[in-house]
Amino acid sequence: MNSKLHSRPETGTRSPTLSRSLSLWHATLYGLGVTIGAGIYVLIGAAAARAGMHAPLAFVVAAGLMALSAASFAELACRLPVAAGEAAYARAAFGSDKIATAVGLLVVAIAIVSAAAISIGSAGYLAVFLPLPKWVLVAAVVLTMGTVAVWGVKQSVTLAGVMTLIEIGGLLLLVVAGVASDAPIVARLPEMLPATTEWALLAGLVGTTLIAVFAFIGFEGLANIAEEVRDPKRNLPRAIFLTLVISTLLYVCVVWIALVAVGRAELARSDAPLALVFERLTGLSPQSMSFIALIATLNGIIVQIIMSSRVLYGLARQGELPGVFSSVGNRTRTPVVATVVTTALVLALALTLPLHDLAEVTSRLTLIVFTVVNVSLIRIKRRHLPTPTGIFEAPVWVPWAGAAACVVLLMLDAATKLWA
Repeated sequence: MNSKLHSRPETGTRSPTLSRSLSLWHATLYGLGVTIGAGIYVLIGAAAARAGMHAPLAFVVAAGLMALSAASFAELACRLPVAAGEAAYARAAFGSDKIATAVGLLVVAIAIVSAAAISIGSAGYLAVFLPLPKWVLVAAVVLTMGTVAVWGVKQSVTLAGVMTLIEIGGLLLLVVAGVASDAPIVARLPEMLPATTEWALLAGLVGTTLIAVFAFIGFEGLANIAEEVRDPKRNLPRAIFLTLVISTLLYVCVVWIALVAVGRAELARSDAPLALVFERLTGLSPQSMSFIALIATLNGIIVQIIMSSRVLYGLARQGELPGVFSSVGNRTRTPVVATVVTTALVLALALTLPLHDLAEVTSRLTLIVFTVVNVSLIRIKRRHLPTPTGIFEAPVWVPWAGAAACVVLLMLDAATKLWA
């Protein structure tokens, strides 16, 4: 393994390191915050338009495919519990600094562009309550979340955790309202399963699965706070799988209740589908759900800034970026320079670029990263590198299946675009 993996840039005095202050509870909330984020609040309409009553099935399929890569991430995070995890995995597997740096920078790009896209959506929700120019709202949102990210990892992740509980609470509120309503939630369950195998139906399911993949992106971000998690060999795998299971249950229940309560056509036309579902189920003002959606988007921004800054920090510690990115604040114990640069890039993109197509772009780039991670574990296992005691160990076939699933999804995506 490259000796740079655990090394630090040499300085005249010993600089502070990241603080291991995150429990399993903190890590799971962080994972849920990254994964759930703003996606489910805006993706239901597109999922309903493509797959109709079969949309929940697509989320189950996507969760199963993502579980394979989650198992690979869980083992690798235990073997190499460092920031910039994906880059470290690639370096250990391929022995190439260039490949590792490329993977790390790709992860940074995904996080920054995603945060910029979410910032624009967050400003839109904020405008409902605070009618100011869009650029003012975008700047306020990004700079505020960047400041929170610099504040301290425990404080920022705790705040993100509180916001995660609020956004999960909004989804649970919809589930409870759906179960308590007169809507035939259980009686219509058989409609979820396809009755035929027509190409149009299968194409709709494939397209919805690709959308659902975007909704599950985020659990891998736990690998990038590995240096700040207590007992990472024990807590990281648990946090990864808890994130995936809880997200899947919430997604399937919310999508199904939305379809039964409102219907495919109205969901597809709505710009705020969950606010519409809330209004239909409860008769209350949709502004309540708009507020929860605002919280969800703010949460999505802060967790992406945290993840991106930790990857920059990790790459600098491994010697692949200038050492200034590895500097940690004496008071905050966070990578201040990396966080400031990340926040500035998010703000620049959010203020200058149209980002409406970034969900699909992010999904494709993430599937490429997942493929590299799975192949990295394959190579590490084949080289029979020493396995640390007491870690989670995925079966040999899992990374092969994970890599194949990512490649197949990319190929299906390309085929769908060609035949559209």
